[in-house]
Amino acid sequence: MTFELIAFYLFAAVALSSALAVITFKNPVHSVLSLVLTFFSTACLWLLLQAEFLGIVLVLVYIGAVMILFLFVVMMLNVHTVPKREGFIKHFPIAILVAALMFIEIVMLIKAGGTSGIALSTQNPALIENTSNLHWIAQALFGRYMLPFEIAAVILTVALVVAILLTLRRRPGTKTQNASDQVLVRKADRVRLIKMEATTKSADLNSEAK
Repeated sequence: MTFELIAFYLFAAVALSSALAVITFKNPVHSVLSLVLTFFSTACLWLLLQAEFLGIVLVLVYIGAVMILFLFVVMMLNVHTVPKREGFIKHFPIAILVAALMFIEIVMLIKAGGTSGIALSTQNPALIENTSNLHWIAQALFGRYMLPFEIAAVILTVALVVAILLTLRRRPGTKTQNASDQVLVRKADRVRLIKMEATTKSADLNSEAK
């Protein structure tokens, strides 16, 4: 058994165990940390398979941005996990059934690809063209598939703008904040000093005695 095969099995075992820990931990912070470990192990698998671009994107985008954002949000919201996990045991058998069906479908797809005329590609196009994986992906995205790539970028940009507009729209019954007005506020607009006559302790005692 070679070192690459041992590393593959090790990374795969860590990825599977950490993915299982994501849905079994009761603490949401621990679940997010387990998901970070899952993504990192998957990135190591991509690097072993000579897919450097996918591994780097998985580390930079998912671990470095998305998962860290999730971690901060979960830690700041102080989520109460007890009411949210009451139906976990009830839905767990259905989740196991769905996962088993997905695994069977993947195995059948691999076997069908090896026995039928639709064979799965096992050749690395980057090695065929005698270049790196990252260079081949860049040539494919910005050369051969330039138009679909630009159309997808425009669609994602429009979706992002629409999501922002839907968030900022004014709806009846909701309270909004204006950051510019909050920054320009003055003390005289918020605080008003009122002069009152001073009272002494002896005067209070005399009034109570009467």
